[in-house]
Amino acid sequence: MSSDFVAAIDLGSNSFHMIVARIEDGHVQLLDRLREMVQLAAGLDDHNRLSTQAQQRALNCLARFGQRLRHIPPGRLRIVGTNTLRQARNSADFVARAEQVLGHRVEVVSGQEEARLIYLGVAHSVGQVPGPRLVIDIGGGSTELIIGQDFEPLHLASLRMGCVSLSRACFADGRVTAGRLREAELLVQLHLEPVREEYLARGWEVVTGASGSIKAIQDVLVSEGWSREGITLAGMRRLRAALLETRDTAALADRWQLEPTRARVFVGGFVVLHGLCETLGIEWLEVSEGALREGLIYDLLGRIRHEDVRDRTISDVIRRFSLDEAQAARVSGTALELLRQVRAKWALPGKEVRNVLERAARLHEAGLLLSHDQYHKHGAYVLEHSDLPGYSRDDQLLLAALVRRHRRSFPADAFAALPGDWVRPACRLCVLLRLAVVLHRGRSSEPLPPIALSVNRQRIRLAFPRGWLVRHPLTRADLQLEAALLAKAGFHLRLAEERSGNRSESTAGDSSA
Repeated sequence: MSSDFVAAIDLGSNSFHMIVARIEDGHVQLLDRLREMVQLAAGLDDHNRLSTQAQQRALNCLARFGQRLRHIPPGRLRIVGTNTLRQARNSADFVARAEQVLGHRVEVVSGQEEARLIYLGVAHSVGQVPGPRLVIDIGGGSTELIIGQDFEPLHLASLRMGCVSLSRACFADGRVTAGRLREAELLVQLHLEPVREEYLARGWEVVTGASGSIKAIQDVLVSEGWSREGITLAGMRRLRAALLETRDTAALADRWQLEPTRARVFVGGFVVLHGLCETLGIEWLEVSEGALREGLIYDLLGRIRHEDVRDRTISDVIRRFSLDEAQAARVSGTALELLRQVRAKWALPGKEVRNVLERAARLHEAGLLLSHDQYHKHGAYVLEHSDLPGYSRDDQLLLAALVRRHRRSFPADAFAALPGDWVRPACRLCVLLRLAVVLHRGRSSEPLPPIALSVNRQRIRLAFPRGWLVRHPLTRADLQLEAALLAKAGFHLRLAEERSGNRSESTAGDSSA
């Protein structure tokens, strides 16, 4: 398969979706679309652990998807998990198994990032409007509300209610009664209460719905003649009365020719959408074919074109935290030069590795806004727990870990919490970041001399021009201290001077270099 092909998989709480597309003259041409109602959220127990059966359903689905992805390179495929994988306590175990089945990395994204990607997919799938647009996406475990304009999301919210979770809470046995319907409606109102006034105050020109639940509701309204196109509030009110007449999910599956798996979560999805329309005064909404998976494709296209939203996110953080951009550029430049010299020996190839190091270097002082004392810890906390557009949960964890360990202690297990395939690269990238930070500790604009870095597994040799370390005793002392810190992580740092063809060398702890 040509490198012009791209693909995306959405591991939703209710359905798994996959699309394959081709990039033709900068445009996305959809080639294939697969969907299976795995209902992953239905496999969560009272302790938020995914059942063995739910995991097996999901893995069987991914094995089928995987046949379509064998010839697509990693840089042209994105696979993301959403609300259920955010909640599940054994999510990491499932993700590891999924990656083994697919042969590709699986990212678990935050609710805010999920909402951003949904908006991107919807905005590219429907006609543009002159003013702001409200996008509603009802998933299995969460509902995303996004106000944006053109292709730019402006305000995002992810609410922990969805068609699967609400159906399980109020209609687990399939029976629909007036009392249960009122109970479900009250739960929806409780979830909407914190955001209602803010969304009404912002306003919008048009409302667009996305997701299988919303499409199924539209199909029912059209089949009954309660709407010609899209979804109306009047039609929703008639559908509510019809649900009470139908009484259970088996009967409504027969009445409206719904798949059994869709019928089991239909009422939950309806209550969420009806509650949104009543609360926000929505009289009509259009329905979009595009959603999260299409958003993934367009986000991926941006990365391929070097228009990566993560770069904009880094720049926004730098401005928000008033970081010293000159210092960030110095540290970043030196770290990347050190990487260039050792990337083959340390098996650090590819653009993504370079991007990780550069972004960590640019943000290594993010914690200074709070306090200089322990600022590396403050910065790591901010980066791990902030909403960073374009970043998955693991991406943020990696970035935060590098910032956390760029100074002070460096234990051997510093990166044990990261996904297994990132532990060794992260450790080595952190060494490069730490050396760059030490070399620029003086914050001088004077350029560094040519520095030669060579490595042999855990042994590191850093060579300077003759006499430079003698003329810069503070840097030399800093490097000697750094050597002791690196030793705790199993690295052995040696400093050297080039002497007109001869070489003088010492360990960093020696009294002479």
